[in-house]
Amino acid sequence: MSADLSGGVGGPSALEPLLAAVLAALAEGAASRGGPLPAGLPQDIAAAVAEEFGAGGSPEERAAASGTGRDQPLSRLTRLLAAGSADPAHPDCAAHLHCPPLAVAVAADLAVSALNPSQDSWDQAPAATALETLLLRELAQMVGYEPGRAAGVLTSGGTESNLMGLMLARDRVLGGGNEGVNGGADGWRVEMSGVSGRPRGRILASAAAHFSVQRAAALLGLGEDAVIPVPVDRNLRMRQGELAALLGACRRRGDVPVAVVATAGTTDTGAVDPLRACAELAAAHGAWLHVDAAYGGGALLSDRLAPLLDGIGAADSVSLDWHKLGWQPAAAGVFLVRDSETYASLARRAVYLNPADDEEAGYPSLLGLSLRTTRRADAFKIAVTLRTLGREGLGRLVDACHDLAVAGARTVREHPRLELHAEPVLTVFLFRYLVGEGDDPAVLDRVNASLRRRLLREGRAVVGRTELPGEGPGRVRLKLTLLNPHTTPAEVERLLHAVVAAGRAEEDLL
Repeated sequence: MSADLSGGVGGPSALEPLLAAVLAALAEGAASRGGPLPAGLPQDIAAAVAEEFGAGGSPEERAAASGTGRDQPLSRLTRLLAAGSADPAHPDCAAHLHCPPLAVAVAADLAVSALNPSQDSWDQAPAATALETLLLRELAQMVGYEPGRAAGVLTSGGTESNLMGLMLARDRVLGGGNEGVNGGADGWRVEMSGVSGRPRGRILASAAAHFSVQRAAALLGLGEDAVIPVPVDRNLRMRQGELAALLGACRRRGDVPVAVVATAGTTDTGAVDPLRACAELAAAHGAWLHVDAAYGGGALLSDRLAPLLDGIGAADSVSLDWHKLGWQPAAAGVFLVRDSETYASLARRAVYLNPADDEEAGYPSLLGLSLRTTRRADAFKIAVTLRTLGREGLGRLVDACHDLAVAGARTVREHPRLELHAEPVLTVFLFRYLVGEGDDPAVLDRVNASLRRRLLREGRAVVGRTELPGEGPGRVRLKLTLLNPHTTPAEVERLLHAVVAAGRAEEDLL
């Protein structure tokens, strides 16, 4: 059975006993873990993994020593993975934008894994090609784009989507495009770097924007220092007046504003930049507007929260991540552009994948929409989820997580040893444990950082940690990111009390 295939008529019967073994091992592993993550230090967990995996000997020797039945490698290693995972379905696992996926989405993803379609040519994925096209049309309409005019693709997540948005911005504003990629790259580098007095391309993004903006600028030849950070308010929302001033200063220096990157849902506070104002300012200065809605895009599912994203339809490009507030197994990123004509610089022709005469004969190709070649049919699980729950059903999950954040923030506000940074916008909030009134900011930082590690070490909770913008001590904050709609307010309160208990234990060590 170990060499059986998952596809074809016989694939399901080959998978059936293996799936039963996996499901049993998942349950056993979760039960043995008994909490949100395994207790112990990183080296303890690494040693346990090495022992179970059998790090010594050749692959052939390890395979020969493998057991059968419940002791076969599939069962043993699945139990190991489940026991050694941080489980986002546990109410005390609330650190990151790391969602517990819906069972129906995971089941849909299994079908994709079994069939293994690849989206780089129609003849590898006939139905999946059509389905992705239909899904993207629906998502474009949800964003506010004109479905017949917009274009897009499924991506690995916000990092890839942000890179694509800034690449298209560079090509449109600085010129070159597809032709420049293949023949004019040296000229682009001179223009973008500002060498020999030529104008330099600039990207303006909030000081709280995702780090992938700087990474994209480097990959695109602009350089990380081409990104101009726009100051933010207390909730880490971009200041509209500062953006206007920086765009004006950029022009006065003779630089070229290539793009404005607005964030809809910052990682730390869920803040949404003033999208409509950003669109107007970008257009006034001839810049592309890219909206990173990897997190906050989930608000589009909620009637209550969707108004936060007013103006998103005016963006030239948008990134969404359904593996955050969409409850999909990763990866489930989405990249959309308002006007398909701006996609031109990504177009590619590979004669063994999308020959022109095939397309003329009606065989469509998605190759020129993606930075990748081989690509999973990640649209399928999203399509199944949308058809199962609908926007309204998913919106109820978004609202439930928002309610949790509001309740958790209230618990923090009312606790004498906790300090709330700002009211939640989406499903995340920042806070810190207070050692004592007027205490040294450096001590506060040290205790908050160490109490989080204590909770990890004891296997009791996964709480986030970040730092506010600025310089000097006193900026460390803890973070709860609440993406489990089945968690209760009482469980969030219990988690916060565990934070306080860990803080007191760390105080005793001062």
